[in-house]
Amino acid sequence: MAVTTTVDQAAPDLVRVRNLFVNLYLSGTKDGWVLVDAGLQGSAGAIVEAAEERFGAGTSPRAIILTHGHFDHVGAFPELFETWDVPVYAHPRELPHLTGQADYPPPDPTVGKGAMALLSFAYPAKAIDLGQRVRALPEDGGVPEMPGWRWIHTPGHTAGHVCLFREDDRCLIAGDAFVTVEQESLYAVLRQEQEVHGPPAYFTPDWAAAKRSVEALAALRPAIAATGHGTPMAGEALTRGLAALVANFDAIAVPDHGRYVADDPQP
Repeated sequence: MAVTTTVDQAAPDLVRVRNLFVNLYLSGTKDGWVLVDAGLQGSAGAIVEAAEERFGAGTSPRAIILTHGHFDHVGAFPELFETWDVPVYAHPRELPHLTGQADYPPPDPTVGKGAMALLSFAYPAKAIDLGQRVRALPEDGGVPEMPGWRWIHTPGHTAGHVCLFREDDRCLIAGDAFVTVEQESLYAVLRQEQEVHGPPAYFTPDWAAAKRSVEALAALRPAIAATGHGTPMAGEALTRGLAALVANFDAIAVPDHGRYVADDPQP
């Protein structure tokens, strides 16, 4: 089944491809580019089409980088490999979920805040198996085929979640470490009004780590944030939003109750 897709510019050399409610990114130029994340199931054709419109017919990425492996960031696999035979890179702690060895913690539909959260009981948490194509990001922090970028380990939403940061223009590909829409709310997702929020609550099992990750990202003072959900943000609105999220993380991001909330009596 085809997935509704829109394409727009996040930065001069960074294109956002939006699949329904999740973003992936094409980073680079015709001389060499990388795919960051792989969207929803059924999106492979739309991803290839967006890449060919941007970089030319028959183009292929030099690599695919995953911020993490949740179903809405890896859905185009394995179909995508029918067109592109390229390596896939992720944090070492994410590899068990990408090699069929370990499922993710189950989503928590009890966190409230809207229909996207309520429906999360149906979101897949099963591991996928990318076989020999998937490998660990280099230990030195460099991002394969993305000169000028470095990866930053930002656990919380998943144990091996990473963000990508470029110092030259302070551009941040944030994955789901924080997002720019209240992702738990279907109403907010449909409206796509820009607001800095914590990671999607229904799929975040470690809130203490998530808070530390947001603090570390805010300290980078990003000028542009290309997030996994919501519209990319820039400038003063981003700075203010991140500062508010850091100062009020527990109130803004952490659910009042839920499977992964400290001191909640749920099993």
